[in-house]
Amino acid sequence: MTHSTDVLTHFDAQGQAHMVDVGNKSSTRRIAVATGRIDMMPATLALIQSGTAKKGDVLGIARIAGIQGAKKTSDLIPLCHPLALTHVSVEFEPKPATSTIQCTVRAETTGQTGVEMEALTAVQVALLTIYDMCKAVDRGMVMSDIKLVEKSGGKSGEWKAS
Repeated sequence: MTHSTDVLTHFDAQGQAHMVDVGNKSSTRRIAVATGRIDMMPATLALIQSGTAKKGDVLGIARIAGIQGAKKTSDLIPLCHPLALTHVSVEFEPKPATSTIQCTVRAETTGQTGVEMEALTAVQVALLTIYDMCKAVDRGMVMSDIKLVEKSGGKSGEWKAS
């Protein structure tokens, strides 16, 4: 898979890593949506859905953790710009048929660079929080399929996963 310009933008002409200069880019409304899932034993999902997990409201806490993850992305990913997020939503869809919880994050800002990394980080942090809160009963949970599903704004415009 290649970038739309076939150039890795986080490296200079000498191959040194650097933060991309966005100073000349237009400030536009930017939105990114990312998803991911965590698979678990049916009993673990039932525990989460009943609200009786030992550590409390698993999905409520994971939602706050995801929002916090979006806000802290530039502290975690070395070359990410700090962004003033205007909105972050974290939604969970339990799927009993597959003992899975699907997480969807929508991140928004008005600025000179996109919010893809914030949305992706929020998904992973939310799923990690579910794992942390339930690991005492299910250490075999698996997080997977973390991906960007759409983005809009900026010079490259709209993109949706196929």
